[in-house]
Amino acid sequence: METLFESFRLLLEITPTDYIRSFHDKINWRNRLIGLVGQKGVGKSTLLLQHIKKFDNIGETLYVQADDMYFSAHGLYDTAYDFFKRGGKRFYIDEIHKYKGWSTEIKMIYDKLPMMSVVYSGSSLLALKKVNSADLSRRAIEYTMPGLSFREYLNISFGWNLKTASLDEILHGKVDFPYGEHRPIKYFEQYCHNGFYPFFKEEDYYLRLKQAINETVEHDIPNYAEMPVASAAKLKKLMYVLANSVPFKPNYSKLAQELEIGRNQLPEYIEYLEKSRLFNVLKEKGSSDNILRKVEKLYLNNSNIAYAISDTKPDTGNIRETMFLTWMRETHNVTASSISDFEIDGITFEVGGKNKKGDQIKDMNDAYLVKDNIEYAVGNSIPIWMFGFVY
Repeated sequence: METLFESFRLLLEITPTDYIRSFHDKINWRNRLIGLVGQKGVGKSTLLLQHIKKFDNIGETLYVQADDMYFSAHGLYDTAYDFFKRGGKRFYIDEIHKYKGWSTEIKMIYDKLPMMSVVYSGSSLLALKKVNSADLSRRAIEYTMPGLSFREYLNISFGWNLKTASLDEILHGKVDFPYGEHRPIKYFEQYCHNGFYPFFKEEDYYLRLKQAINETVEHDIPNYAEMPVASAAKLKKLMYVLANSVPFKPNYSKLAQELEIGRNQLPEYIEYLEKSRLFNVLKEKGSSDNILRKVEKLYLNNSNIAYAISDTKPDTGNIRETMFLTWMRETHNVTASSISDFEIDGITFEVGGKNKKGDQIKDMNDAYLVKDNIEYAVGNSIPIWMFGFVY
């Protein structure tokens, strides 16, 4: 066990705490069993280590990575029990989906060591949700961590402390941005290219992002769905189609034919990609539960993915709508609008460039134009970048 302590302390030493994401405060850290899930690369491991460093008693805490060689000869429960006998009270397990049979042993820790609390994290969302729904749903409180908002990207980039804004504040142009020498449009363009993941300052950003995508598409989804290896190539092709399209309203028959799969298989592929947080699905308002009927448009999860996998410049309109949906779905229920692009809480939103006229919404009372390449809110025209402050 000494090797686990040494690895933990080393990771703790090199973990920065100058910026801790506000998502940290959404977690009730007092719960005995917490699950932190999210797409690969969104910063789950860093958040756990930051919390330990800032708030935990280090002598009573142990952080481990589930794929550590130590667990080839030792079980999670046995490790937790040995740690408990040494005075341990807080047990953090990172990348837990890489440990076979993890849910059974977590349940044992929870039931047999009531004085110990456990926090686990994982990036294989499909595997985690499948197991959690079966074994841990009444015990674990699970949180899904998103990628960086535009606000968080700015805070990390410049050392700022910009505040979040409610939807009402955004619609009135009340966003905490330090104008003057700083101009939001330039930064927003950079963010759309490579600012959604916390490792945006590191070299080979797109290479790292592609690796994360490949691991999800080539391993996580096929393992969960028991797909043949060849299915991974079709999942990739489906993502590629979205990366190189205008805002995409799916024709299931045509798309299934292009991917060389059965039409009834396509909704399953879309569902796997959505649950893995590689896709966003925009659904019709109040439609039935049949996925073939209620999917209005398909989007990639964020614009960085489009720039990473596309061999041409992604469609600008698609990028705008992608990021609007990505941000707003974290705090609101977003549906398709029969009149324009999106509807949120009865408010209609039409997304476009700076010269967008909005003829579709001219007769509506509660409707807004979400525009690219403008800095300030004027009337019902709101800069798209402002919506990146909603979380």
